[in-house]
Amino acid sequence: MEREYLVRLAGRLFSQLCVDIPTRPVGRAGNREATSLFASRLVDCGFAVDCPSFQSIDWASEGAVLCAGSDSFEVYSSPYSLGCDVRARLTSVSSLVELERTRIDGSVVLVKGELARGQLMPKNFPWYNPEEHQRIISLLEASAPAGIVCATSRDPEMVGSQYPFPLIEDGDFDIPSVYMTVEEGARLQTLVGKEVSLVSRARRIPSSGCNVVARKGTERDGCVVLTAHIDTRDGTPGALDDTSGVVTLLLLGELLRDYHEGPAVEIVALNGEDYYASSGEKLFLETNRARMDRIILNINIDDVGYHEGRTAWSLYECPEKLAGIIRRCLERHEGFFEGPSWQQGDHMIFVQSGRPALAFTSELFMQVLAEVTHSEKDRPDLVDLEKIADLAIALRQLLPQLERGE
Repeated sequence: MEREYLVRLAGRLFSQLCVDIPTRPVGRAGNREATSLFASRLVDCGFAVDCPSFQSIDWASEGAVLCAGSDSFEVYSSPYSLGCDVRARLTSVSSLVELERTRIDGSVVLVKGELARGQLMPKNFPWYNPEEHQRIISLLEASAPAGIVCATSRDPEMVGSQYPFPLIEDGDFDIPSVYMTVEEGARLQTLVGKEVSLVSRARRIPSSGCNVVARKGTERDGCVVLTAHIDTRDGTPGALDDTSGVVTLLLLGELLRDYHEGPAVEIVALNGEDYYASSGEKLFLETNRARMDRIILNINIDDVGYHEGRTAWSLYECPEKLAGIIRRCLERHEGFFEGPSWQQGDHMIFVQSGRPALAFTSELFMQVLAEVTHSEKDRPDLVDLEKIADLAIALRQLLPQLERGE
């Protein structure tokens, strides 16, 4: 199939997934449109397709207001938070020690400083959950404040493009919360002990989502599972994070229309990498735990195609023979290089389950994460479509070699 055709097709798919569908959070109509598009295209390519579903929540906010007397403060409803309308005394905590010692029950508590330096993991997040985060959440729940106001700066490794960033993004945490800038937090700190009014017009909406699992071939010689996440954060088109991975898989599907010569192939749009509950990832593991040992390799694609730099790939727990096959294939492709490992992607759910993985991203991944990811800046004009097409072609060449061991 001509490379030029793949580039043109990639352009159409980016338009459909990032322009026609402006954003794709789990539970939202745009997310369902995207999974339907992904499924229908792979059915057309001859794959057997399933769309296992899960319960989720959508979320909406009509804004938040924080006032103290004649003073007002700019605040934002924390994603997935419950709404509130409360008047209470303002308290303040800036460290774990202060949180342990300060009485905040029934108050509106300002969380700032050391406590607000990095986004807290959701309380039930299964893959990574530091003890310090668990302790903070546990103390807040036990203290039962009427509302939480988080004063945050930047968190480059998680949500570097957002200022301020939401300290709490957790649909399982039921204390209403909002967030504000450090500068607004400094203003608010001067009012500790006084009564404040906090209104957050946020609500949770019962909804659902699904993964899309497309299969071709039998697992007699094992299976290669290729993944990208189809969901986005609210408010971002998600061109790099992760439309680029989704489009790469759809281009590969086109190249596999007549695929018969290698191991079974499973192309999976996971739905939940940017969702607090990781519901799609958890569902995939729950339904595939018994067959994990038949997975030869996971190939995960996230944030590829950035217009600057090369395409980076990295290996995780790959046996020597498998690593050699992959290196010999990929080193033949100009514009690819073996980069550093990174743990912020769905390949880690396979690695933690004892399966080898190969992950693709952009050479300037950390820069993209700090400046673009999870924001309205993540638009298709940042993507080099030729890099997307070249990656699909490279994957098509790699797949049959994985069975033969050549």
